[in-house]
Formats: sequence, C-alpha cells, structure tokens
Amino acid sequence: MSEVPADRFYLSSHEWAQEDENGVVTIGITEFAASELGELVYIELPGEGEDVHFEQQFGEIESVKAVSALNSPLSGQVIESNASLLDSQEPITDSPFEEGWMLKIKPADDSWKDQLMTPADYESQLNNS
Repeated sequence: MSEVPADRFYLSSHEWAQEDENGVVTIGITEFAASELGELVYIELPGEGEDVHFEQQFGEIESVKAVSALNSPLSGQVIESNASLLDSQEPITDSPFEEGWMLKIKPADDSWKDQLMTPADYESQLNNS
C-alpha cells in the first residue's frame, strides 16, 4: 500500500499539494505515481515566474516505460522549481513527499483546496483501482 500523507491534498492524476505557514504550496507526485513510473530518466519543469493552471499540464516526466504529463493541482505562479531534479530524478522515487518535490507555487486564490481530494478520498481511489 502506498503512503498517503494526511497533511496534503491530491489530484486524481496522482499529484499532491501541501501548503506551508506562509501560504506557499509545494507540489509533487505521489509515491503511487512514482512506483508506477519505475526508473525515471528525465523531467521537464517550468521556471520561476511562470504560471500554472488547475488540472493543466505544467511539465513532463519520463521513465524507461513512458512519458507522462505532470498536472497542476492549483492555479498560481511558480516561485521555485526543484532544479536538482533536472540532474537526478532519484529523489522523486526515493522520497516523493519530501526531497522529490517539484514546484513551489503562490496560489492565485485561496479556494484551491476545495477542488482537490482529501487524503481519505485519494486513499479510496487507490484502493478501488
């Protein structure tokens, strides 16, 4: 069973979002998504200042098996991109909820959580797939 941290919100496409005390939202992919992808070979992420949009593709991740779209769990502006992932994608597989984070976003508004799955909802999706 994949880990589903209770301090985040989730998209059905297996991206997570976690808000810090300053209102900045960190996003990445779940442990389930990382394990399904297998060995990663490439990632493409937007740069600082770029806009991302809810459920729209913000980048790509490539494994030896497939190329997958990365979808944003909220709309906002990128304030930081995890540039270390461009050289090595191992943190995504080894620590998807910590070192494997992808972007830090300044949300366009406060309603973003209302559009996402709770940890219980996401766990239910995993159990039913």
